[in-house]
Amino acid sequence: MENVRKNPLSMQIDPALFEPATEDEKRQQEVMSESVTFFRDGMRKLMKNPLAVGSIIVLVLIIVTILVAPLIVPYGYADILKVNGKRDRTNKNLSAFEYSEMEQKYIDEGGKVFPHIMGTDSLGRDYFIRVVYGARVSLTVGLFASILVLIIGVIYGSIAGYSGGRADLIMMRIVDIIYSLPDMLIIILLSVVLKERLGSSQNFLIKTLGANMISIFIVFGLLYWVSMARLVRGQILTIKNNEYILAAKAIGAKPAHIIRKHIIPNCISVIIITTALQIPSAIFTESFLSFVGMGVEAPMPSLGSLANAAREGLQSYPSQLVYPAVLIVLIVLAFNLLGDGLRDAFDPKLRR
Repeated sequence: MENVRKNPLSMQIDPALFEPATEDEKRQQEVMSESVTFFRDGMRKLMKNPLAVGSIIVLVLIIVTILVAPLIVPYGYADILKVNGKRDRTNKNLSAFEYSEMEQKYIDEGGKVFPHIMGTDSLGRDYFIRVVYGARVSLTVGLFASILVLIIGVIYGSIAGYSGGRADLIMMRIVDIIYSLPDMLIIILLSVVLKERLGSSQNFLIKTLGANMISIFIVFGLLYWVSMARLVRGQILTIKNNEYILAAKAIGAKPAHIIRKHIIPNCISVIIITTALQIPSAIFTESFLSFVGMGVEAPMPSLGSLANAAREGLQSYPSQLVYPAVLIVLIVLAFNLLGDGLRDAFDPKLRR
């Protein structure tokens, strides 16, 4: 066969320049091209962030403490301490690991008294267990608010963004109206109304939480989801014009299926980040409202109500303000740092 001379400007590749890959090179390529999911890759990047890992450790320690401590400490959050069945009037405002006169006398006689890890308050109640239950309330409010924001915001934003047109215009104007409502004023008004309506209720949940906490939960469900809805709607407006969405429509997929299977998974980074950052915002809101007397009702403690009660003896017993204040700072800071770490790990625009 006649040897044809190749044009130097030709784009044709000479097969003689290539050699078959060896078995070792093939195995190396398989290792190098290991397939990972988006979530797994994001978690791997998150674990490389020291601030996020430290925040996770702090939150895990706090959660384990508030779950295990009530099983170990023999005091209740509303129990006025007694010694051998008798009321102890000398155990008020004790320092950490300090015993009252009656307790010390009982110990000298051979009795056993569980130590007061953070002392006692002005009514003689163990302060450690009250701080533990206060942290429980604050974390519960934060998690409940984030779940409400997640469910309502994602559903509303998905419908608005996918529908488009007049439906999107009307739904976003409703969001603008809700966004302009003052949440604190609505909480106060709802508290006044619910106290009149639910004041004589014998329901255990209503009696435990009180009208103030129920009004906070209602406001979270009514107002706090608008930011999530806006973010999800903006993501969907970009995603719904992609080719794979058009392909799903072409084969007859229903809108609910397209949103659930194709659009929401591609918005997962925004959803995770917004949900994580909503928790500290809700905790701080609840702590502030409890501090001004609009949170949980006595005797149920909250970190904000404990800080408010400690103001009266601030000069004499500053530790009673330090404990709940430091715990609020730790929880809010840990969630904020974790949210920043999730953003760096899952946001495609920030990924390298």
